[in-house]
Amino acid sequence: MMIITWQWCRLRLALTTVVLITMVCFAVLLSGCQMLAAPTSIAIAPTTTGNPVYQQKTPSRDGIGKVYEGREIAQVMGHLGAGWLERPSREREEQPQKLIAALNLKPIDVVADIGAGTGYFSFRLSPLVPQGKVLAVDIQPEMLEIVNAIKQEKKVTNVETVLGSITNPNLKDGSIDLALMVDAYHEFDHPREMMTAIVQALKPNGRVVLVEYRGENPLIPIKALHKMTQRQVQKEMATVGLTWLETKETLPQQHILIFGK
Repeated sequence: MMIITWQWCRLRLALTTVVLITMVCFAVLLSGCQMLAAPTSIAIAPTTTGNPVYQQKTPSRDGIGKVYEGREIAQVMGHLGAGWLERPSREREEQPQKLIAALNLKPIDVVADIGAGTGYFSFRLSPLVPQGKVLAVDIQPEMLEIVNAIKQEKKVTNVETVLGSITNPNLKDGSIDLALMVDAYHEFDHPREMMTAIVQALKPNGRVVLVEYRGENPLIPIKALHKMTQRQVQKEMATVGLTWLETKETLPQQHILIFGK
């Protein structure tokens, strides 16, 4: 009888221990679940950032599917298309000397040729700013290698290369008199960020000049997303605080749109 009683006590003690351990484990598990749940509720909290700057759509044939101010951004022409920038027919088709004359540069001006590519315009502008300089800005190192090679070949001393990014041309604040973009702006992946940084780089009386194929003219043999209308350019420049000054129509196929800070 004493043996049975002792065994029964041991059994009750074991059962009690199991129950206590189970309760403790459950409490720890519950506490752990609560700790894990708290960050999740924070992570999924709604935000109030307003309308996004960019929208997404199914990319069209020549676009990236990213829409800014109602315009789909065009695909970038890579460094493999450098030959197109230096084509012999460009002088006849675009008449770049008329554009250069329209810029009214001063000898001491600092000009940023943004989206410089092979430096087609950089080297045509440099003789006009002998006491200034031209900053050839591009996001493709391969393009800047071409610019540096031509610079050495021609022994040009006032052209400097600057490697930019898709959001920033990497120019110092208040450092440039003119920002020139020839057939480049419509390909900017982040136009709002880029133009905001460009405006910051302008001196107080600095200017921004965009040269774009006329989007109003369907007969100009350029892909639609690689053309822009005056209205669209003015709309997009206004978002970064630029004021339209004038549009010069001296080129055969392109607008020369001039803006002030």
